[in-house]
Amino acid sequence: MGTMSEVVTSRPPAFEKKTSATQIPPTDKQKPNTCSDHHNAQNVDESDSCIESQLEPVECFGPYFRLIPCSGQVKELQTIIRDRNTSRSDFKFYADRLIRLVVEEGLNQLPYSDCSITTPTGCQYQGLQFVKGNCGVSIVRSGEAMEQGLRSCCRSIRLGKILVESDLETHEARVVYAKFPEDISQRKVLLMYPIMSSGNTVIKAVNVLQEHAVDEENIILLNLFSTPAAARTITSAFPKMHILTSEVHPVAPNHFGQKYFGTD
Repeated sequence: MGTMSEVVTSRPPAFEKKTSATQIPPTDKQKPNTCSDHHNAQNVDESDSCIESQLEPVECFGPYFRLIPCSGQVKELQTIIRDRNTSRSDFKFYADRLIRLVVEEGLNQLPYSDCSITTPTGCQYQGLQFVKGNCGVSIVRSGEAMEQGLRSCCRSIRLGKILVESDLETHEARVVYAKFPEDISQRKVLLMYPIMSSGNTVIKAVNVLQEHAVDEENIILLNLFSTPAAARTITSAFPKMHILTSEVHPVAPNHFGQKYFGTD
């Protein structure tokens, strides 16, 4: 396994979401889901905090498997990506939009700490900043489609790669290449893989991360589409790993990688 040279990182400040003081308390039917807040509170130090998120946990797959909010915009993006008549240029454009939405929600799961800055007018502002020690790892090749979305949010974040291929004779997934930051065991890892049909590729990739001493609870899997079978397989193998996706559906758009990179 190789290592990556050190890169100086520069992380943009983050801003805590506030709720209005005049907001009407929700009724029982309107009561917001607090699973995400409870989970975040359990998995960060007292000096750290996570941005409040409206992620929807999927109960049958455990508390750490979550969907991003399904709005009309998200459903339209999913429809365009699944449509066989979508041109490659449109496919890539709308896929990048959906990737960005998933990445943004994934960043909300990372730990933040309080900070104080001085504005151009000389005022003090109490804000938030990323806790240092995050990196991204893409599962080659389709996972590389998500790298730019992560780079767009965190310009200097360090990236690693894992290549998993199926054996021609046994059809069993096997890792043929992996390259990570040398201190990956001390980092939160954003694992990127857009399509999960069986879950076998992700399981192999996570096993490699664990061989490099990455704790299961420090992995956040960013995914676009997952089948129920893949979700069950992965959550059974790694019940404490955080998983974030946009949709769970019996039919996965397995043409994603070929269409995105123009090899279909």
